[in-house]
Amino acid sequence: MMEREEAQQPERPWIALHTTYDVEAWIDSYNRDLQRAAGKNPGPGCGICFILAHGGEVYLHTDSEGEILLDVTPDADWVAPLITAATGVPAPGRQIWSLPGHALTQLVLGLSPLIAATRLVLRHDFRLRKY
Repeated sequence: MMEREEAQQPERPWIALHTTYDVEAWIDSYNRDLQRAAGKNPGPGCGICFILAHGGEVYLHTDSEGEILLDVTPDADWVAPLITAATGVPAPGRQIWSLPGHALTQLVLGLSPLIAATRLVLRHDFRLRKY
């Protein structure tokens, strides 16, 4: 079983987003909430967990260059074709996806009808190699 280090944050029910404007407003609000929760020096793996209505979770983190890391849990594998369709990025053949930052709006818009709730994550281990 995969080990995750995360401070418990409350789950929030999801309200479906229908337009790019809705998504951009949500991203702005989410960024403010994450900054408040994480403080001035957020640790590695700060982000959000999308809890999918049909099972599984997708952890999202953006790095300092604006690139997106997704951790699609095994019980959320079913969502991989949608991620590919929304972002144009083929499935990586592993649990961790790397997406260009410009794909964030399309990703959230594509996932929106499938999300049941979200939870801010203050630390998540993406099992990336440390060099």
